[in-house]
Amino acid sequence: MPRSYLFRDRADAGRQLAENLLSYAGRDDVIVLALPRGGVPVAFEVAQRLGVPLDVFVVRKLGVPGHEELAMGAIASGGIRVLNEDVVYALPDAQSIVEMVTAIEREELKRRELTYRAGRPPSDLRGRTVILVDDGLATGATMRAAAAALRQQGAAKIIVAVPVGAPTTCREIRDEVDDILCLHTPVSFMGVGQYYEDFSQTSDEEVRELLAASAARGPEADV
Repeated sequence: MPRSYLFRDRADAGRQLAENLLSYAGRDDVIVLALPRGGVPVAFEVAQRLGVPLDVFVVRKLGVPGHEELAMGAIASGGIRVLNEDVVYALPDAQSIVEMVTAIEREELKRRELTYRAGRPPSDLRGRTVILVDDGLATGATMRAAAAALRQQGAAKIIVAVPVGAPTTCREIRDEVDDILCLHTPVSFMGVGQYYEDFSQTSDEEVRELLAASAARGPEADV
């Protein structure tokens, strides 16, 4: 693997991340939640290594029309919406744009929840310690929305865990959760994908397969 890459792929990143979370292994109150789609292969490895359940937590970025990679904010399960005020402030007719994109993304959020779980009900998060996993942190908009939604759903403790993240974002999110593990915070951070040798898109089918495999096998800690 070239020196410029930190991880071969998302599974490799998950295995590396898990080794730094072993204090949570085998605990009955712990659950790993993945942000789809890219966070699922990472979280699968974490959950298996720790011997705890895995579920998906659907969050959708609200991208600026025509510049979708620029996040106005994000929405999450439970009706939570978090806005990036700096971006919204710069938009003409911001309220109508935000509401239009929110309506579209809410439909996609509902579709993904139905697709990924294949009839399995969402996990009960009340009183639980949640390890919230993604393949990296750039702006942090989706992670903030997820953390806010988890608070609303009664999670007792929220730990954000990512293989790599922008230093500023990791520092800012620390104030919004109980703990955070950003395994690598490169000073020259430009985007999550630059640290993966293979950063190909995770498909809906791969998400379904990993969640189904985790549910069927149960957690298998190797601690």
